[in-house]
Amino acid sequence: MAGSDARTPRERYRAQVRAEIKQHAWEQIATAGASALSLNAIAKRMGVSGPALYRYFAGRDELITELVGDAYRSLADAVHAAAVTGADPAALAHVLRDWALADPHRYFLVYGTPVRGYHAPDEITGISREIMADLLTAWAAVEPDPPASPFAAHLADHRAWAGDHPAPPGVLRRALAFWTRLHGVLSLELAGHFTGMGFDPALLFRAELDDLVGRTG
Repeated sequence: MAGSDARTPRERYRAQVRAEIKQHAWEQIATAGASALSLNAIAKRMGVSGPALYRYFAGRDELITELVGDAYRSLADAVHAAAVTGADPAALAHVLRDWALADPHRYFLVYGTPVRGYHAPDEITGISREIMADLLTAWAAVEPDPPASPFAAHLADHRAWAGDHPAPPGVLRRALAFWTRLHGVLSLELAGHFTGMGFDPALLFRAELDDLVGRTG
């Protein structure tokens, strides 16, 4: 039957419990931050023993890895969905901002202060390269051959962050500057540093985009 769930009842139950654990984890992160994440505290919220939860996640780090992977995958899918329609860098930037504003705690888990004592596996952080690949492709379409610069020359031999994308050094430089400046504005906005300053953060974000994109050509 089309659309039927081929998993066994036990597999479906396991998936449901894992999803509930992750939901409680996000609530805990929103309240106390990722560094305070505790499986025992989640178990208490769920009315089960701590050891019972370890049948679903081996420990805190495995749970964080799952959350980080979900966050990266969510953003990568959102960016790619826009990229395949031919979205330009500015449009992709708005996808990033919309995604971040929808769940700031999810944003900070992957782009905020690293969780002390935790290191994400390469296969998880590698998802971020999908996001950068779409951004590089968008920049290459806008400005295939940007002017040379000393830092662009440096990136010619330091491009592991770009994966196997064939973008020339000038495009790498444009995309990296674009990415870092946008995250700077977003991080300040989401952390509340613009509160009380009397301007609209959305207009600041748009002004930064205009400045960055306006430098092409």
